[in-house]
Amino acid sequence: MSADTPSAPIWEPNPAAAADAAITRFAALAAERSGRLVADYRDLHAWSVEDLDGFWSLVWDFFEVQADGDPAPALADERMPGATWFPNVRLNYAEHALRHADDPALADTVAVTSIGEAGDVDRTTWRELRAQVAALTAWLRERGVGPGDRVIGYLPNTTPALVSFLATASIGAVWSACAQDYSGTGAANRFAQLEPTVLFAADGYRWNGRVHDRRPEVAELRRALPSLRVTVEVSNLGLSADGRLDGAVPWEETIAAPAEPSYQRVSFDTPLWVLFSSGTTGLPKGITHGHGGVLLEHLKTLGLHMDLGPGRSLFWYTSTNWMMWNLVASGLLVGSPIVLYDGSPTHPGPDRLWRIVSEEQTAVLGVSPGYLLGSAQADLWPGRDLDLTSLRTIGATGAPVTAAAYYWVAERVSPSVQLASSTGGTDVVAGFAGSAPTTPVWPGEISAPNLGVALESWDTQGRPVIGEVGELVVTRPMPSMPVRFWNDPCDKRYLDSYFSTYPGVWRHGDWMEVTERGSLVVSGRSDSTLNRHGVRLGSADIYAIVDQIPEVRESLVIGAELHDGGYWLALFVVLTDGVDLTGDLTAAITTAIRNGASPRHVPDDVIDVPAIPHTRTGKKLEVPVKRLIQGHPLDKVASRDAVDDHDALAHFQKYRKSDQ
Repeated sequence: MSADTPSAPIWEPNPAAAADAAITRFAALAAERSGRLVADYRDLHAWSVEDLDGFWSLVWDFFEVQADGDPAPALADERMPGATWFPNVRLNYAEHALRHADDPALADTVAVTSIGEAGDVDRTTWRELRAQVAALTAWLRERGVGPGDRVIGYLPNTTPALVSFLATASIGAVWSACAQDYSGTGAANRFAQLEPTVLFAADGYRWNGRVHDRRPEVAELRRALPSLRVTVEVSNLGLSADGRLDGAVPWEETIAAPAEPSYQRVSFDTPLWVLFSSGTTGLPKGITHGHGGVLLEHLKTLGLHMDLGPGRSLFWYTSTNWMMWNLVASGLLVGSPIVLYDGSPTHPGPDRLWRIVSEEQTAVLGVSPGYLLGSAQADLWPGRDLDLTSLRTIGATGAPVTAAAYYWVAERVSPSVQLASSTGGTDVVAGFAGSAPTTPVWPGEISAPNLGVALESWDTQGRPVIGEVGELVVTRPMPSMPVRFWNDPCDKRYLDSYFSTYPGVWRHGDWMEVTERGSLVVSGRSDSTLNRHGVRLGSADIYAIVDQIPEVRESLVIGAELHDGGYWLALFVVLTDGVDLTGDLTAAITTAIRNGASPRHVPDDVIDVPAIPHTRTGKKLEVPVKRLIQGHPLDKVASRDAVDDHDALAHFQKYRKSDQ
């Protein structure tokens, strides 16, 4: 921990709110069951990882999980990979997501609000949502869809995507989705692995004020999937009047016939969905999660860490590409109304997401750290200009959150709103670390490991370290660790991805520091760390400094080991409009890095570039750019469809230092 790390929290729990939080009731039950003192969050976390069986059994009981069979034992075998959770039960995720429609107090209240970029709003009650899912479930069964079949969605973030997923899960079939900014070929690279039987596809989407007709891409996708038996067309843009997809069934027809709700209860590890890795190199990995693991992890995350429930709505800006879409869908598990938004987060203005919070009175807003930075650069003052009285928590993930973002939220949103930075991944479709209503927050830090997550930072010898950067590892199993990778004989890719460095211990691939007070600092991917003269620094430490410079819109730092034994540390910057990279600006940037981050990691060169490439979930492409610089060919470092701006990535070929 650096010497200038703040010693005082920027946010502390409100005693009254903490006393009323679900996690406080949960902690009291934990103390009663375990017979040990549970005085604070650290005590609760310690018990949760020391007694995994007891902890997850309590999660099961606290949230009243409905299942056939005996829920004991919770953890029959804790080997990693291959842990055996709740071997004697059968359950269904969708049954839990829709059970709140049985509550007379909730049935006719809004469960889902879907907002389009053009301002259109669609509201669906719990009763209506369950009816749509029941009708679609029956329609799918009539077409022969059964347990284990794969159903896919090429869809924007709208209510039909949610209904399609829940109906698929109701049957015990397997769901997978991606957004329509993928080309037909890019979507096929993912979906063809699954050999799906049913495709739900929209006619197009809106982005930044423009209409994108995706019917040609849908046609291309269908041609690439010979296993398809039926395609359902969702008229998101109303283009079907100009010509429906050949042979496609209109969405309205699939939910027209009323049916009784029906749920196929399945074993704990039965696949629920397949999420795909970014696929920047090689074929995207099909990360497969089970019904039970997702159900328990998301009940814990949403019900305890986020303190969500009836009357407290969840709005997280995401697309169907990203695991956060899946977490938002799981808001239904705890009875929380959810808000879906399909469109640009900055259209028609940079305050679009803040306005949605105000209009919908959401309790939790989830954004990227980049959106917070953009709000600060746009000089927004949401807490003054909008009604944000409902907002209790801002979740931020996808990249490290700078200390400056915490101060901006406290000043410009509200000092009473908790900025809850978290770290996790598609791999576990959950978080490793985050916050809770009972945890303080320090600027630039993640409050604590999540309950049930045995999280440590290890040095190169595999020893836990405190106060220094090491590898983020998980030493005991989590229920939502992948059941497997799809089409992965002998689990080779799965083992190589997480268990090749420390056998039996999950290595995630991030650098992380555990502070003396138990908070965490994640400083970037360990395969893109800056290692100059044996001194390691995470890229996030550079971004935290550079991205605060007014003339810099975005930056990318690369430390590349060269074939001649040299090491090139380069900082690429995208400058604000009308600004040129002068000697004075370069000096200001390097001085800021020297004084604020590390004198050993002052870049050799500061270079102005037109754009920074990202994955489609917004992560900077540090490793592909590094590999380009090291001489690898463009077509080998990243798949075109995994990149948001392939021309931006191609631009970095001009900085190649050698050829492979």
